Amino acid sequence: MRGRTDVDGYTPGHGDPSYDVSHYDLELTYKVEGNLLNGVAQLRCVALTDLDRITLDLHGLRVRKVGVDGSVVKYTHRRHQLSVRTPHTVAKGDEFEVVVQYAGHPSPTSSRALGSAGWEELTDGAIVAGQPHGGPTWFPCNDRPDNKAGYRIALSAPSTYRVVCNGDLVSATRHASTTTWVYEQTEPMATYLATAQIGRYQLLELDAVVPLYAAVPGSLVSSYDEAFGRQPEMLELFTRLFGDYPFGRYTVVVTEDDLEIPLESQSLSTFGANFMSTDWHAERLIAHEMSHQWFGNSLTLGEWRDIWLHEGFACYCEWLWSEESGKESAHERAVEHWKRLAEQEQDLVLADPGPELMFDDRVYKRGALLLHALRLTLGDQVFFDAMQAWATGHAHSTVSTEMFIGFVEHRTGQDLAPLFESWLSQTALPELPDAS
Repeated sequence: MRGRTDVDGYTPGHGDPSYDVSHYDLELTYKVEGNLLNGVAQLRCVALTDLDRITLDLHGLRVRKVGVDGSVVKYTHRRHQLSVRTPHTVAKGDEFEVVVQYAGHPSPTSSRALGSAGWEELTDGAIVAGQPHGGPTWFPCNDRPDNKAGYRIALSAPSTYRVVCNGDLVSATRHASTTTWVYEQTEPMATYLATAQIGRYQLLELDAVVPLYAAVPGSLVSSYDEAFGRQPEMLELFTRLFGDYPFGRYTVVVTEDDLEIPLESQSLSTFGANFMSTDWHAERLIAHEMSHQWFGNSLTLGEWRDIWLHEGFACYCEWLWSEESGKESAHERAVEHWKRLAEQEQDLVLADPGPELMFDDRVYKRGALLLHALRLTLGDQVFFDAMQAWATGHAHSTVSTEMFIGFVEHRTGQDLAPLFESWLSQTALPELPDAS
């Protein structure tokens, strides 16, 4: 009746399948100078089996006290795993509450295969880059992508800084020298998509088909529109193709620091100052991160091996935006990248690339090419009808490759097994279907 870990071989040591968290309530205080975080995390949980112990993931922070259902309980905290005894046996299906008080200097976690992720200091502020295993660097959690939950995040920081988190801003209350920012993400969210962005930002409200905001350093406000000004058109395209935007608002954060890559999180995306550019590389990534709100944030994989369901779709959305905005068509982009892939090593299995290759660019491009091959096979009307039905019918849920294949075949009434087999399970790069 003990909690156990290693539920996903891509992120060993993360997650406990014996219970789900249904809601996280985080009360946090952050001192920018000294990078000190104090927190109280209240987790509403439900047992998926009879249990007398659970495991939480918490990296690099010191636990002060743990309570379960109002009782102070014993715990051990080793190797970033917080093992908690319950005061009584919790029966399968019963709800229980865990409260953890903790503090420390948050820092990224890293592994040889996955690199680093999590809470990271900026020159002046902080960011959270959660994917795929960074959630535990700032709050105790059941770090499984298939355990999506609601969130309330209350974060107090010096009043000279703005805090941006997932979901809707409920309140911002100023005290003597700090401001407490309260956000609520009511739609279910995976732990790796939870984020906090802290900086000296100005908030811009933009005109779009959904509430659209930008948190930008004062020095970059005047150049924001030139680089990011086509986001309303991107939102219009993606809502037309894939259905209503799945969250209450979309916010883009631009840090004063340069960032190697943009950061995906639910209801917002984060870019470094180096992406304030009008070139195609920056523009495509703006579209890429926005499209993740449908594919990755609303529809979220249950196992990391299915990462192509996020990145393949987001990469294909880059090509769809290229087509919509009068640049190269999606087919031209597909042919270009097919040729590039054909010149590279053919050793990747898209349906299960392994942790070392899960963020390899070939996963992104081959996933997008699979979708283009499907589009060429089905025709535009059937393809886009199926993709919108997939996105809307599975909104805010957990999905898998098997579910996607079954859904498309049922929706279209076609046997697509050979196409999916060749793109997903074989290492050799298939030919694209005839575009005529």
